[in-house]
Amino acid sequence: MDIPDASQSCDEVLREVSRAVVADRAFLERILLGVLARGHVLIEDVPGTGKTLTAQSVATALGLSFSRVQFTPDLLPSDVTGTNIYDESERTFEFSEGPIFANVVLADEINRAPPKTQAALLEAMEEGQVTVDGETHALPDPFFVIATQNPVESEGTFPLPEAQVDRFVVKTNVGYPDVEGEVELLRRRVGRENRSPEVGAVLRGDDVAELRRAPEAVRVDDDILRYVAEIARATRSDRRVEVGVSPRGTQRLLETTRAHAVLAGREYATPDDVKGVAPSVLAHRLVLTPDAQVNDVRKAGIVADVLERVEVPTLD
Repeated sequence: MDIPDASQSCDEVLREVSRAVVADRAFLERILLGVLARGHVLIEDVPGTGKTLTAQSVATALGLSFSRVQFTPDLLPSDVTGTNIYDESERTFEFSEGPIFANVVLADEINRAPPKTQAALLEAMEEGQVTVDGETHALPDPFFVIATQNPVESEGTFPLPEAQVDRFVVKTNVGYPDVEGEVELLRRRVGRENRSPEVGAVLRGDDVAELRRAPEAVRVDDDILRYVAEIARATRSDRRVEVGVSPRGTQRLLETTRAHAVLAGREYATPDDVKGVAPSVLAHRLVLTPDAQVNDVRKAGIVADVLERVEVPTLD
């Protein structure tokens, strides 16, 4: 699949998802950035903003299988990955797959799971496999996690370790709909006896694999590579930051930059592509100093300051 075809396919997926999900297109594009960049997406927002519907609609439009896992404090790793069950007739143990065995997995309220369960999910996100009783099982390909967490409720939660947060290529939020969007939600509520908009499959599983290869064809000049590197390095020298963007984060910024170019239908990356994805890709990777945390410094504000400071290259 070449870049124009990939861009058109992404546009069709976005239009199809928008039939069911009342959300800003920019938010839906950030979800697709995760798909294109072969990463995972973390959505942080209050309940009732359509996170579950978004995840399910994206999976359907991409023609992929979907599974939802509700994370709770008593959730065990085996509840997610699966377990070995003894077959009395055969006198053998047979592996029973858990809900993580799907192409798109919604990890709902992921920060409510204990660290041991989070660690099991971490292996799945990083390696595309799970290990149960010493035996490794490959997950479906493609494999894509959309995780959610509630930013306003901390009781009974386990903060995600930095190693796991760093595995999410994009962190975003749905946000509240505008007036027209909220009116549309009310209109659907009034007419709920009528058939609600349904999302159809735009692509098939094989198409998604082709789609994810498209960003590799995007040309990235050396000036853009240096720009990406300097942005990441600038986060490490900011006095408000204790731990800046890791080299992994630098690579994720490059990957999402190319994915952003694909969404725009371009075969080359520009500084605007970098600036367009940087807040969603970099902010959640920063670890602030204690003083910055006390002063309620916003990570997104630090990324914005960095983008202001780093010189933008001029393309020929």
